[in-house]
Amino acid sequence: MTTQTGKTDLRAKIREALGKIPPAVRAAESIDLCARLELQMPSAHTILFFAPLPDELDVWPLLERSLALGTACALPFFDAGAKIYGARALDTLLTDVVPGKFGVREPAAGCPEIPLGKFDLVLVPGMAFDPCGNRLGRGQGFYDQLLKNISGVKCGIGHDFQLLENVPAEPHDAKVDFIFTPSRCVKTAGKF
Repeated sequence: MTTQTGKTDLRAKIREALGKIPPAVRAAESIDLCARLELQMPSAHTILFFAPLPDELDVWPLLERSLALGTACALPFFDAGAKIYGARALDTLLTDVVPGKFGVREPAAGCPEIPLGKFDLVLVPGMAFDPCGNRLGRGQGFYDQLLKNISGVKCGIGHDFQLLENVPAEPHDAKVDFIFTPSRCVKTAGKF
């Protein structure tokens, strides 16, 4: 089996499992995850969040609290012309967030761009992670490009079952430094 086939098969299995999580369980696990993450965030001055999809753990309340505390917060945006992700600062979620490419919420075009080298902490969505820091994304590779060019501690976010013993990876796949789930935090093997 090729790495690409392994990734495709694993994505299908994870997608199926994510689809079976009752909304009440996802909500409770999101609260647990946000509480665990919040304990680790006081030293982060500039944080890149992500806008969770319906099947992902919801970090949005943590984004709201961080903005209220005056932390510099940003979301990724997709630059369709260059086919890469960048990051823009947020001030007011009500007016600064719009529907973006791939149906994901992103910062409005008028929000100021933040250089990718200015982040202390990066919250990273994924389909699956492993203790070596490997991350399985949704298959486009755009987030891997963002992660390779961004500063800060990269924290993968997922349900407990999304932390696997081994995730198929290729040399171009970006890695994470930590993995946060509702019940644990795992420091991955080494700095990348």
